[in-house]
Amino acid sequence: MVTNPLTQSPSPGPGHPPAWYARPAARAWRCAPAPPGVRRFHAGLPAYSPTPLTELPALADEFGVGRVFVKDESERLGLPAFKALGVSWAVHRIMEERADDGTPLRFVTATDGNHGRALARVAWLLGRSAHVFVPDGVHPAAVAAIEAEGAEVTRVAGPYDEAVRRAAAAVDATASDAGTRTGDADAPTAVLVQDSAWPGYERVPAWIVEGYSTLFAEVDDQLRAAGAAPPGLVAVPVGVGSLAQAAVTHHRDRTRTAGPAASLLAVEPEGAACVLASLTAGRPTVVDTGSTVMAGLNCGTPSSTAWPVLRDGLDAAVAVTDAESVRAARQLAALGVSSGPCGAASLAGVRAALGAGRDGGGERRAALGLDRDATVVLLSTEGSEANPAT
Repeated sequence: MVTNPLTQSPSPGPGHPPAWYARPAARAWRCAPAPPGVRRFHAGLPAYSPTPLTELPALADEFGVGRVFVKDESERLGLPAFKALGVSWAVHRIMEERADDGTPLRFVTATDGNHGRALARVAWLLGRSAHVFVPDGVHPAAVAAIEAEGAEVTRVAGPYDEAVRRAAAAVDATASDAGTRTGDADAPTAVLVQDSAWPGYERVPAWIVEGYSTLFAEVDDQLRAAGAAPPGLVAVPVGVGSLAQAAVTHHRDRTRTAGPAASLLAVEPEGAACVLASLTAGRPTVVDTGSTVMAGLNCGTPSSTAWPVLRDGLDAAVAVTDAESVRAARQLAALGVSSGPCGAASLAGVRAALGAGRDGGGERRAALGLDRDATVVLLSTEGSEANPAT
């Protein structure tokens, strides 16, 4: 059986890490781009269409910037969150490697909600089975939605990291780092499709990150169509850091030549800020997690493949409270954007970073390099259906 995948040292000492971290030098860092072909793959899926990029002038006025847009992932490939982009591409790569030889497959994962539901949907579409491990704190409606996709659900009495351990332990990873299990010839081969990496399990999480590149390519096209400048700031809700890794890969792509690099802001729950703690400590750091309405972000361990990219390419990280996230979700709803508390964390994080008006934010605004004409993009990663706040 696979060994414990989550072995970094916990954060020393009591309490939470600082609520803010900034490293403006990150804007000069560059990396290899996402591979070509991902967006073309997604565009060939029957349910594909770009999700909306909605301009919200009221937020631009509040933050004292030129324009604010929200990337609305409340309906992505028929599901209420962005996760299907990564899952569909990863499963495509898994099947491609296997040449779809007819071997019965069972896809296994742990989830805070959206990733597991996306995997269950993709498995169903392919005529395969799925087994999803769900930790404490996930809303019953989110669990029911996974079950409605036809997946077997195992509830885990513990946090997200424990659910990851249980999912990994359910798959014998000796055959390949995709995590296959052989045994009874009539039993399906189990494949671990986890969106967090650890040493020895890295290819599938990397494919998931590649899948998210479609979201950022869409934003570029949509900003051009709106006559907007490239983003000066992109705010990304963060759990284990895979979506933020995709954001850094896109905006720090060494082949991009047009305009200054965007500032990238990671936003986490105050009680599960593992990336913020890691950035502050300068090393991967595990934090103890509790309960939060931002269930999809309630992760205590950064993905091992995301960590070096986030360390070098993130400009800033901020932690927000449940109350701030719920307030942001309500404000987005009033402005016509359906957003769960995880998706709305991006708005709460920008509010924490910039304050109000052109003189708000002070040093934080300066660290992000924003001027009064800047374009700000908020990633709302899920709709209200995905993870109800109450």
